[in-house]
Amino acid sequence: MRRWLRHLPNVVSSIRIVLVVPIALALAHHRPLVTFGLFAVAAASDGVDGFLARRFGWQSELGGILDPLADKLMLATVFVMLAFLGSVPVWLTATVLARDGIIVTGAASYRLLIGPVPARPSPVSKFCTLCQIVFILCAVGSQQYEGIAAGVPPLGALVFVTVVVSGIDYVLVYGRQAAAEARTRSPVPGRGGTTPV
Repeated sequence: MRRWLRHLPNVVSSIRIVLVVPIALALAHHRPLVTFGLFAVAAASDGVDGFLARRFGWQSELGGILDPLADKLMLATVFVMLAFLGSVPVWLTATVLARDGIIVTGAASYRLLIGPVPARPSPVSKFCTLCQIVFILCAVGSQQYEGIAAGVPPLGALVFVTVVVSGIDYVLVYGRQAAAEARTRSPVPGRGGTTPV
């Protein structure tokens, strides 16, 4: 198999990042069908790059950065735009952005103080992302089809719950992992390390 194929997951993630601009423009110009189509393509690409990476062993450190970056950039941009347009509550957008801010800050601190961040999204985090994608599709679709509007509030409540739970889960999991790494690296008295005086 040609070696360049192993970069396909990163190419797909990069395309998702590029799609953020036309999606934002479509929202700004009140074109719900175009927005829906572009966002659906971007959301589908999230599954494609993950499948390729796992199926063929094409994981890479760059992919571990690009994939979550593309997700967060896409979702955060759409949430902010929808909040600005009055289609999504500001408090829900603030909650989503706060969670992402905590994750990015935590990942940067982990990388700086400990080392590479393990790219292992938890089932809770994956479900949270899925809920956000479905919510956005319904919120955008409701602008064209009023019958969808009834499902937006309960989906918004589900997004809020999963965002809070996944944020707490992230802090607990990576906090424990950071503590374990710190204990592993600390010198043990009597085993070649230095004993504090």
